[in-house]
Amino acid sequence: MDLFKLIFEHDQRLDALRERHTDRESQDITGSLEALLQPDPTYSRFYFSGSRLEEERFGLSTLDKLSDILQILDRVLPDHRFRTSGKAGSVTRELDNMKTGEVLLFSDKAETRTDPGLLNIERDSLAGLRKDPLRETLASGEIVLYKEPAHHGYDLHLFSKRNLYRDLFYPLQKLVSPEFRFFSINGKRVRNERQFYFETWRLEKPPHGAEEVFKETVL
Repeated sequence: MDLFKLIFEHDQRLDALRERHTDRESQDITGSLEALLQPDPTYSRFYFSGSRLEEERFGLSTLDKLSDILQILDRVLPDHRFRTSGKAGSVTRELDNMKTGEVLLFSDKAETRTDPGLLNIERDSLAGLRKDPLRETLASGEIVLYKEPAHHGYDLHLFSKRNLYRDLFYPLQKLVSPEFRFFSINGKRVRNERQFYFETWRLEKPPHGAEEVFKETVL
């Protein structure tokens, strides 16, 4: 049986990705009236993971329905895709050829302003991505898909200025069956490994913030 987890965090402040400087003269004066009157841009992040408990295998790529999930991403995400080497194809094909730690960029435009290689892993980072390039990429409207290492295979991390939750939810819900259980999880509530791997100790009573999605579930 596939146990699929879609972990989401909405309304994350883009400005929180800005690298901070110790030099006071170079810092933004965020308390100024002008700054207070500016809209506060936000972004959403989504984490795709899963497990096969019978086999004790953990990672999105262990699921039988992996290809269906990736096909949904192909339909939801913009048609223009880029890797470090240039233009890219389908999510399925590209992920097969990517190493963990690499990214795909998705854009409504035929060209990207961002070199995907600039987002690669760095110690002071968010989920392995460099903060300033990530902020600039999201601010431009491009979407970032990051291949995250898992215990067995890989998971996926998705960053988007536009909230894609509804676009993802309903196609993924159609996969629900006795062999595919789908949990939608508020990442702001699930903050430690015990909560993340709740299926290993209390599957029928998931922690607060984790809700199972059924055929009849509505948003």
